[in-house]
Amino acid sequence: MQQPARDRFRFGIGEWYGRLFHKLTRDERALYATLQEMPKKSRPPQPCPFQSEREVVPCTKAGGVCSVRRYVERAGTRQVEIVPDGSGRLRTVCPYRFRENGLIYGWVSQELLGDNDPRVVSEVGFLTGVKGEESDEAEGSDVGRIDQVLIAPGSKPLEWCALEIQAVYVSGASMGGDFEAIKNHTDRTSPFPAGYRHPDYRSSGPKRLMPQLQIKVPTLRRWGKKMVVVVDRDFFEALASMDRVRDVSNCDIAWFIVDLDDSGTSDRAHLTPGDVRLTTLERAVEGLTAGLPVSKEEFERRILNQLAAQEKRQRGA
Repeated sequence: MQQPARDRFRFGIGEWYGRLFHKLTRDERALYATLQEMPKKSRPPQPCPFQSEREVVPCTKAGGVCSVRRYVERAGTRQVEIVPDGSGRLRTVCPYRFRENGLIYGWVSQELLGDNDPRVVSEVGFLTGVKGEESDEAEGSDVGRIDQVLIAPGSKPLEWCALEIQAVYVSGASMGGDFEAIKNHTDRTSPFPAGYRHPDYRSSGPKRLMPQLQIKVPTLRRWGKKMVVVVDRDFFEALASMDRVRDVSNCDIAWFIVDLDDSGTSDRAHLTPGDVRLTTLERAVEGLTAGLPVSKEEFERRILNQLAAQEKRQRGA
């Protein structure tokens, strides 16, 4: 009997504390897994390589997983391999992963501001609270922020663009079962992921990123400023097709798409610049929604089907 695809293909750790999982030794994997059992206060801090250029910055991501990827367990041999086609690519799950060597800042700034060495400020207050009877916010307090702003040094008037970084959320089993399996794995080969999970682009795009764009872009557009969204290739390819504009002057949003190259011999993948796609806010919302409305007749058919199912359950109760 053929093993179901659900059991043969699973998403597991791609990078762990900045290192490629399949390049780690058995002892290194076991060490990282054992760390997860320790209380946070007594756990030895692990440096985040993507934030530690000038000083060592500890990883704050729960579990230390930077990215995930799809693995396959070969029938018969039980050998675990990275899926060889595009579905085996690394999928970024930690936003700090995008900060490697400051590449995105120089790339974005060169394209939009004409300067490859921008100043970067983070968490800039964008929405100001208005105190009301049902609001706990103090009047004038910041209730919404821009993730990061890139500024062309010395520019007068100030030349800048807003930047949002979006990693993908993961739905399904937590990594706890994987950590336990890794710790107890005695073979030198990589263990197969213990749980069923998948990158959840539906939650990451329409539920998280889209509201941010709908809130922030209209004001930026009135100011004549651009919103930059940095995502990895799999995130962008999960979106519906979006009409593109030809020139940056006509866009609201500039999508900067990065790749993670793990083709070298080291135990680290490297962030590389990919494509730039220019869109309006309206087309971006359509792409993030990633769906077309059904006809009224089809929608009403689904209503009737659900009503019939409810009545059937009530009769059987």
